[in-house]
Amino acid sequence: MSMTSESDQLAYIASQAADARVNVEVETDEGMTLNLGPQHPATHGTLRIIAKLDGEKVVAAEPIMGYMHRGYEKLTEVRTYPQVTTLVNRIDWLGSFANEVPFILAAEQLMEVEAPPRAQWIRTILFELSRIANVCLFLGDMAVQIGATTPVFYAFRDREFVLNQIERVTGGRFHPNFDRIGGLKDDLPKGWIEETRGALNRMTDFCDEMEELVLGNEIFQARTRGIGTIPSDVALAYGLSGANLRASGIDWDIRRDANVGLVYDQVDWKVWTHPDGDSFARFWVRLQETREACNIIDQLLGTIPSGPIMAKVPRIIKVPPGEAYVATENPLGEMGFYVVSKGDLTPFRVKIRSASFSNMSIAPWVLKDVFVPDIISILASLYFILGDIDR
Repeated sequence: MSMTSESDQLAYIASQAADARVNVEVETDEGMTLNLGPQHPATHGTLRIIAKLDGEKVVAAEPIMGYMHRGYEKLTEVRTYPQVTTLVNRIDWLGSFANEVPFILAAEQLMEVEAPPRAQWIRTILFELSRIANVCLFLGDMAVQIGATTPVFYAFRDREFVLNQIERVTGGRFHPNFDRIGGLKDDLPKGWIEETRGALNRMTDFCDEMEELVLGNEIFQARTRGIGTIPSDVALAYGLSGANLRASGIDWDIRRDANVGLVYDQVDWKVWTHPDGDSFARFWVRLQETREACNIIDQLLGTIPSGPIMAKVPRIIKVPPGEAYVATENPLGEMGFYVVSKGDLTPFRVKIRSASFSNMSIAPWVLKDVFVPDIISILASLYFILGDIDR
């Protein structure tokens, strides 16, 4: 813009100063409010995060949950006990068989029924296969949140081998509905053990690829080391469980420390922890646990006892009056079922302690004072499934 005279220049400067004064007047102390979601593709489902920003830094973040709420706890009250498994394996849809186990164990506890040893072995194997299928996607998807697309294709590729083995036994890839009070629906098909060992070899190779492609990547390390750090005392105070707790240095695993109805005490395995408590540590722990799950399954495959897969239970199941709580170490953390029976065909009340819901409780704490790009990587490292939150 050309200024023809000194008066024009002074007038222009005065107008700019007036604009500046207006801009100062409209500034607030609260900064910007940024909505992530409720349809943001990087938040693993229908979740909304309300983040208040000061520039690029998060001053406060509030997760808004409930968009997918389906009322599973009330639905169980109008389902018979065998029918409930069709509901609960849809809570964490990536590790569905694992969801069935704690409910069945709670019902068995009330009925004073114990599954035969062979059924316990197969339950544990399928439980760990569900863990691998679940966490495998986390390992690939975590890299996507940082900007790397190749690992997630590897994850989808190799996860199919695990799902094939689950499908061969149960008939379902995502929703098996296979667990029964007193045992299992069917026995293992012929040749399944050898095929499963082949799938485990593929998953071991996949873990090696993730170690090289992701953990060894300097960009991934820069985006995760020291980011989203959760000290051990804070992790305990917020009720974290699973790998999120162990990544903060807490040596606690229900499979070892409070095992009910599964046979982890029959094999030699290790609980992995990490002292740092950051996003990198959470990825690292889950990677090691995937390897450990392969180790557990491999040992169990060689020691499956012979015998029946079902205990003697009534054809029409009425659970005696009482109440029981059983928790298992699910892929996402502690999954617990508190079952109250009045002696009917259906539960009187069921309270579900889902891992993702409790793990998300720390989001306001861990997202405070981080930068906007770190919101997604931290949420990804906490690893949640929306069905597991909005049960």
